[in-house]
Amino acid sequence: MLARLRRVPFAAQVLFALVLGIALGLVARDIGPVSPDQPNWLTATLQTVGHTFVQLLRVIVVPLIVTAVIVSIANLKRVSNAARLAGQTLLWFAITALIAVSIGIGLGLLTGPGKHSSVDAATQAAPATTGSWWDFLTGLVPGNILGLQSSPDSGLSFNVLQLIVLAVAIGVAALKVGEPAEPFLALVRSGLAIVQKVLWWVILLAPIGTVGLIGNAVATYGWTSLGSLGVFAGAVYAGLVLVLFVVYPVLLRLHGLSPARFFAGAWPAIQLAFVSRSSIGTLPVTERVTEQNLGVPRSYASFAVPLGATTKMDGCAAIYPALAAIFVAQFFHVSLSITDYLLIALVSVVGSAATAGVTGAVVMLTLTLSTLGLPLAGVGLLLAIDPILDMGRTAVNVAGQALIPTIVAKREGILDVERYRSTSTIDPMGRVQEQQGVDADLRTPEPVTV
Repeated sequence: MLARLRRVPFAAQVLFALVLGIALGLVARDIGPVSPDQPNWLTATLQTVGHTFVQLLRVIVVPLIVTAVIVSIANLKRVSNAARLAGQTLLWFAITALIAVSIGIGLGLLTGPGKHSSVDAATQAAPATTGSWWDFLTGLVPGNILGLQSSPDSGLSFNVLQLIVLAVAIGVAALKVGEPAEPFLALVRSGLAIVQKVLWWVILLAPIGTVGLIGNAVATYGWTSLGSLGVFAGAVYAGLVLVLFVVYPVLLRLHGLSPARFFAGAWPAIQLAFVSRSSIGTLPVTERVTEQNLGVPRSYASFAVPLGATTKMDGCAAIYPALAAIFVAQFFHVSLSITDYLLIALVSVVGSAATAGVTGAVVMLTLTLSTLGLPLAGVGLLLAIDPILDMGRTAVNVAGQALIPTIVAKREGILDVERYRSTSTIDPMGRVQEQQGVDADLRTPEPVTV
């Protein structure tokens, strides 16, 4: 039985789990809660399964980031243009964020989501957590060697940005120490190999986790709440589709890369991001497909992908806050000037870094609203459908986190083009998957200097 299951492609397993999760979620919703504060047994089971899977991914991410970044920094001594790679990565983060926020603003002006909404004004409420520019500076300074932080609501958690800062510092120190640091680096490399093996054991549970995550979303939120915010939700998903399937393919074509091959290689990460709604939880898969399927060197990918997981958010930090800010302004009958739209673009380009220490679309939205002087209570109007929107936002985030290292590697001449163009990919379970029907698309045009 297990042998037969292993022969089923990973994507097919997750797709089947997605359908099963929706079905179970509808059944759980039909059963109804035991009481207003107590879900029924099926909803509680789905919640537990989904939460456990995401927690397993997040736990393994901590040692993965630390070991991978230290090793990648140590390997940078073999790369002569390390500083240029970092600069190009940040530049393309900004370029794609600017394109995404422009699309969000355009759709907001075109659709007028705040004017075509029947949402109850009584649902407005200021969020408990807000974002500020100061969070970026304070988030860079580690509070302790483990990068841990605490809050009254969530207890202990880890700050990914601080982990990266710590790992970079340790890696640079190891380079400066030289020969005496070799035993330490050998130990870290061994640790990285062990962590990756444990990680793929967790990834094997992805179909089960999908059932729980999607089932709980359907059971808890359903789709009825979309009615009052239908125009807004439609505009958000239209923006996500435009960025994912128009902007990204155009950028790939301009660099002589096949969009079909990119999506074939990155799809396991995009798919997992959609169901898990967590860029951090998807990080291990994103890094693996970027290296093994898209041909980005490990020494660069292990630096760029974790950095992107905290600061590269075209869905959460560009399209969504732009549309949401326009929605709130229209709902409260506040006129926005050209300067305000420029501020939206500015916040979206650099704001995701400012909220890296306290990630989340709500935090990014509050930063945008406070910068424009709009009422923060407007955030409460959108919370009812946030989980439904978050699935698409996270998928676009993760696609961008794989896209930028690929483009930068191609521009710098370090991309393994043969690996990228290969008709076989490595799925998250470590198996080779032959891709059908893409050979004709491998005849990519000559790259254009951008």
